[in-house]
Amino acid sequence: MTEWSVAEPRKLTLTDPVSRLQVRIVNGAVNVVGTDEATARLEVSEIEGPPLIVTQDGSTLTVTYEDLHWKGFLKWFDGKGHHRRAVVSVAVPAGVDVEVGVVGAGAVISGIRGRTDIRGVTGDTTLVGLSGPVHAESVSGDLEAQSVTGALRINSVTGDMTVIEGAGASVKAETVSGDMVIDLGPTHREGPPADIRLTSVSGEVAIRLPHPADARVEANTTSGSLSNAFDDLRVGGQWGAKSITGTLGTGRGTLKATTLCGSIALLRRPDPAPGDGEPPAPSAPDAPTASGKVL
Repeated sequence: MTEWSVAEPRKLTLTDPVSRLQVRIVNGAVNVVGTDEATARLEVSEIEGPPLIVTQDGSTLTVTYEDLHWKGFLKWFDGKGHHRRAVVSVAVPAGVDVEVGVVGAGAVISGIRGRTDIRGVTGDTTLVGLSGPVHAESVSGDLEAQSVTGALRINSVTGDMTVIEGAGASVKAETVSGDMVIDLGPTHREGPPADIRLTSVSGEVAIRLPHPADARVEANTTSGSLSNAFDDLRVGGQWGAKSITGTLGTGRGTLKATTLCGSIALLRRPDPAPGDGEPPAPSAPDAPTASGKVL
């Protein structure tokens, strides 16, 4: 095992192969990018407080503090945490498995084909171009996933979720009070059918489906409002619990959305013009909300 103690800005180039990356920091930022290179490169561009401990044990590269462990990470608290800050950038082979934990820090992960597991106490997370399975947990930070084709599983307490050009076969998201904006791209007919399951207590849920859509749909709210842009779907209930049910296309996939008191909106992409491909997804600031307005 090789170990470095990083107490000031520093760059490291690792010559041994890396198949797993673990990063855990307090305040600041984490940037992880997958590359076609066989080796990993690490840069700590800013650091305050105790040193970061960088270790390479076999093919596992770890960047963390001595007292910040993965187990129980979402409950981690240190009264001296506000004295810490680090900005860490890591370039790794695209096929590695990535684990990132942040407390009060932002995280950007892109171009990874292996498994991605991210946990955040606070701080926003951006995921771009990930093709492996993704599991994200957040207490209060917002999460944006763009062009993620792997299975996506998200759990949040109060943070908002935005999925842009979601083309994965599986999206499962749960939140207590955060809003969800899910913009789905078309899935390959040769691949597995789409399985979209969304659950919220009080947050709004807006789902935009590709054209043509191909799924069995079941959307339910106990006391919120419903909005439906599809003639093939039925809206039931006028007082109290309401639902949207039915089948789009051949019903190959599954879409289930449930809220207690939040609103649900099912929206459709504009029909593409003859000879054109799918229209581009909206950028995050223009994504539709459950009320049909824009954020």
